[in-house]
Amino acid sequence: MRARSLRPIDHAALAVGGIRLASGISFLVAPLQANRWWGETEVPTATGHLTLLRSMGYRDALIGGLLVGSALRGADTRGWFLASGGADAADLLGGWAVHDQMTASQRHVGVGGALVGIAVGLWGATRRRPRGE
Repeated sequence: MRARSLRPIDHAALAVGGIRLASGISFLVAPLQANRWWGETEVPTATGHLTLLRSMGYRDALIGGLLVGSALRGADTRGWFLASGGADAADLLGGWAVHDQMTASQRHVGVGGALVGIAVGLWGATRRRPRGE
């Protein structure tokens, strides 16, 4: 029987995936509180609450969970980093369309968070694989 070689855990992917997973879960468990954390001061409409916030929660939980799983298996995580950055790029593009309707807080947190997420996603997607793989 051949021994299975253990691949090292990708700690950066574990941290980034864990943050995205926690963010997604927060939008599923307590969407209004999570939405306030991201700069929203008003209660969204029922459509916004049920579709946008929950959709973001499912998306972020899925991408974060898959990034965490790949990190723990020692698998290549670059594709999940790219998916994470792509999700933030989509948020930035969607937010840009209503940029003039946002409060200053929403613009700073939303645009700033998206830019950081895109940068982290691009960094993770283009970095070398950890040693031992």
